[in-house]
Order: sequence, then structure tokens, then C-alpha cells
Amino acid sequence: MGKLLWERETYLSRIIAQTQSNATYDEAAKKLLANKIVLAHILKECATEYRECTVEEIATQYIQGEPEIGVVGVHKDESNVRTQTTTSVVEGVAVEDSSLTEGKVYYDIRFHAMAPGKEQVGDIRLIMNVEAQNRFRPGYPIVKRGVYYGGRLLSSQYGPVFTNVEYDKIRKVYSIWICTNPPKEFRNTITRYAIQPECLVGNTVESRENYDLLSVVMVCLGEPGTEGYAGLLEFLEVLFSQDRTAEEKKRILESDFDVPMTEQFEREVRDMCNLSEGVYEKGLERGFEQGIEQGFHNGQNQINRLTSILLEKNLMDDLRRCTEDKDYQRELLVKYKIISEA
Repeated sequence: MGKLLWERETYLSRIIAQTQSNATYDEAAKKLLANKIVLAHILKECATEYRECTVEEIATQYIQGEPEIGVVGVHKDESNVRTQTTTSVVEGVAVEDSSLTEGKVYYDIRFHAMAPGKEQVGDIRLIMNVEAQNRFRPGYPIVKRGVYYGGRLLSSQYGPVFTNVEYDKIRKVYSIWICTNPPKEFRNTITRYAIQPECLVGNTVESRENYDLLSVVMVCLGEPGTEGYAGLLEFLEVLFSQDRTAEEKKRILESDFDVPMTEQFEREVRDMCNLSEGVYEKGLERGFEQGIEQGFHNGQNQINRLTSILLEKNLMDDLRRCTEDKDYQRELLVKYKIISEA
């Protein structure tokens, strides 16, 4: 019994340490993802408006200002901590979306973009949100979270973009999710969920620009040598790979995708490679499997479930306290219905 308790405590302590590394890695990953060339590759593949544009055109002509990066704190009416990671701010946009009744939402990356074909420079028509997501199944469907983010991007335009009956001014929003560790059936897939008309009686349809206001795109990465591994999926896999060296990433991005290796971009690639061991998700899953194989059985499975819940809710104080206070650990196991109270 003493050995099992020690193993549980060691496991939780290790997760706490890894979580700190993961936060640092996430920050570096988001900086890299917010690079205009990277965003341009994503927009060209995921946003229908840019399919006929070159990556260079998207990066230099259509992405407005410098994308702003924040730490996400999504849950409604919960207090969240936000860390600002850039000094450049996109004009008229904040990563924090808040209201008195709805609480706050923090976006990974949020920026404005010009729609191709618009003549006036100030005529910005699209609001973009890009999220990096390592956990594909955190206890709810990620696509629902994407729809929620899109809804907030739409509703937050009331006031800054339109008021009263000026609904014609609403700008289209995209919420694009880069899923780095999806389950096997989703790997190497890009799926767009959008508003589409369905004629129930007759065949008359409104102009597309009047209803096509929200798109959620799920970009699920795979592995080299597997079916569908090409284009944007290959580009992002190389960018976020935990196995490739910085030199290998630079070579592939430069030769195969024409990414100019500026001093800043090169530094960000190196930072990500140096911090790659901070990504704990795959290791966490392996730890779960190993724990079961080594005979932790139900007790360890319960701790695993509790740890996942506390990490998802960002309750780090509770997670730390669990390593020292067994009564509190049991209290939380009961609270989250992992074990019965009896």
C-alpha cells in the first residue's frame, strides 16, 4: 500500500512539473504559429476567400497588423489568468472577449484580415482565430468549442463593429484549430464546418455573403509516410514535430515551402525544438498505459482521471494539494464522481 501511495504521489508531482514545461512550450508554439507566413499557409488552405492567392500575398497584403497572442481561459464565469506574449497589437482587436454576463474568453491567436477583392485598405471583412490544440478529446468535442469561439467572435462585434439594426456590417469569422495529436481516424484530415442553406420549399437562396458568417476548421495532423500527408498537413507537422531537429525543420520549411528563415523565425523554431520535451500529452498517455500494465489498476486509473480533470480546468492549486493531502485528494475524487462517497 505504501508503495502505491508513493507511486501516486510521484506521478502527480511529475505531472505538475511537466505542466510548467508545457506552459512554456505552448507559449513558444503560439509565437511560431502567429508568424504571418505560417498564418498565410493556414489561411490559403482553410479559408475559401484565399484559395486563389499566393502565400506571399496573404502574408503581406491581407493579414492586418501584427497578430496578438494570449493564453486561453475559456470557461464561462470562471476567473482566468491571461499572459500577454507580444507587444504588437492588431488595431481594434483584443484577445480578450468579455461581457458582464458571459465571463471572459482568451484566444490563442486573433487578428483581422482583408478579404481579397476589397478595394479600400480599411475595409476589413474577416476576423480570424487560430488555436493550437494538443488534446483532441479533453472530455468534450473540440468542434463544439470551436463553434462557441466562433459565436463569441460574432457577438463581440456588437458595439465595435455594428449597433442597433446595422447587421449588414457583421464580419465573417473563422475559428481554425490545429490539432497536433488527434486519434488515428482523424489524422491527416482538414474539415470545415460552415453555415449552409437548405431549401425546404422552393429554390430561392440569399446571397452567400449574408449567411456565410461562421466557419470552424479542424486541421488534424498525421505522420510522415501516411496517407494524406501533404500540403498544409505536412507543413504544420514539420513545424510542430517533436522528433525533428531545428536544422531539419529549417531545411524542409525553406526548401519545400519557401519559408524565409528570418532571424526571428529561426530563433522561434529553435525555441520550440529546445522545449519539445515540455509537451506532456503523449507522455501522459503512455504513463496511463504503463501504469495499468504495472498493476496500478483501479487506484491509479482514478488518479489519472482526477489529474486530467484538474489539468483541463486549470486547477493547479488543487493538483498540487493532492500530492500532500490525501483527505483532500479523496474529497476531489468524490466531488468529480470518480469514486463514491461511501
